[in-house]
Amino acid sequence: MLLTVLTVLITLLYPLLIWLAHGKIEPRWLALLLLAAAATRLSVLKINRPARWSVLGVLLLAALAIWQNAMLPLKLYPLLVNLGLLAAFSYSLWVGPSMVERFARMTEPDLPPVAIAYTRRVTQVWCGFFVVNGAIALITALWMSEAAWSLYTGVISYGLMGLLFAGEFLYRRRFKRLHHV
Repeated sequence: MLLTVLTVLITLLYPLLIWLAHGKIEPRWLALLLLAAAATRLSVLKINRPARWSVLGVLLLAALAIWQNAMLPLKLYPLLVNLGLLAAFSYSLWVGPSMVERFARMTEPDLPPVAIAYTRRVTQVWCGFFVVNGAIALITALWMSEAAWSLYTGVISYGLMGLLFAGEFLYRRRFKRLHHV
């Protein structure tokens, strides 16, 4: 549980930390943040294949940042997070049950077929979000300033994620009323 909280904190604060340290700390030393992110995932490597790929990607970005002493690999971490989430959500659509259905069954184990179809659609919407969000993270990493990159990846993208979550929550309430779920 503590490692999960640490992983979330590193991921959430990462863009701000990179922006604050830019120009003050060499990128090769900032790569330690990526290594810390990878270290928090070590406990799930034996049981979770996506976690293995995620850690491998983080280690690759850290190695590139250290070897080249460059900021770009560090700025690609939010893209990697979006790709990982996209992979997990889209894989769940392929093998089932969908990611959102898994979350829904935590509180409502017996979902009717209409609700299962709904959760599948919501999972698809989240996949679309991760594609767009990842693309914008890549664009800001490649062609925008560290401040713009940090603002988007550390504030705006979380705000958009929150809006999508809140919008879906409100729509779900309406959906339940209309379909007597």
